[in-house]
Amino acid sequence: MDQPVVSGVAHDLSGATFAVVGISSVPTDWAKVFRSLANTELTLDPLPGAGPTAPALTPPSRTMTPPSVLELNAYLMYTVGRAARRRLAERLEARGLRLWHLTVMALLADLGPQMKTVIATRLAMNASDLGKIVNDLVRVGQADCVRDPADRRRVVVRLTPEGEESLRTLSAEIASVDDEILAPLDTGEREQLASLLRRVHGHLEPAAPAPGRERKGPPA
Repeated sequence: MDQPVVSGVAHDLSGATFAVVGISSVPTDWAKVFRSLANTELTLDPLPGAGPTAPALTPPSRTMTPPSVLELNAYLMYTVGRAARRRLAERLEARGLRLWHLTVMALLADLGPQMKTVIATRLAMNASDLGKIVNDLVRVGQADCVRDPADRRRVVVRLTPEGEESLRTLSAEIASVDDEILAPLDTGEREQLASLLRRVHGHLEPAAPAPGRERKGPPA
């Protein structure tokens, strides 16, 4: 039976090895095609249709990902992370937000009201970029800037009640993205993966700012 995709290995006269892939949208006599290639100083192995015992060529993976890079954990983390980031960004963009907005909101929920300098330091952000993110959140009512009750000279950023509710909704949407990305894994495998990722993240995460540079505010 004709196949739309076949692949094999070819060798030239110098002994160099090449991968040969044939793709066709119409019925194709691959044996004839590959025999023609064999007459161009290429030796093909295996050659489909060359005889009754000739092995059939195995169709290549539809993912188009070179098998060798699938052995590289850094590559796998990059590609999976990119897919997760894209899907998460789509959910946030539907609400007029970006990943940095979510990150700042989560930090304020975890630590309470914080000065902009502290937020920028903890997130390793440029102060100017952080200012734009905060201004965005203030403009849409997700956060506000108020005087610190403990030191009226300082201004802190805090989540508004609307921001807290929005973050809860976003957290549910993030959980749905997790379900999409981790669909092939069962509950136990997901927990194990999360534990391993947290260990790696902890290994790579920069050291926390020196004491005195941040202040934990009241619960959000």
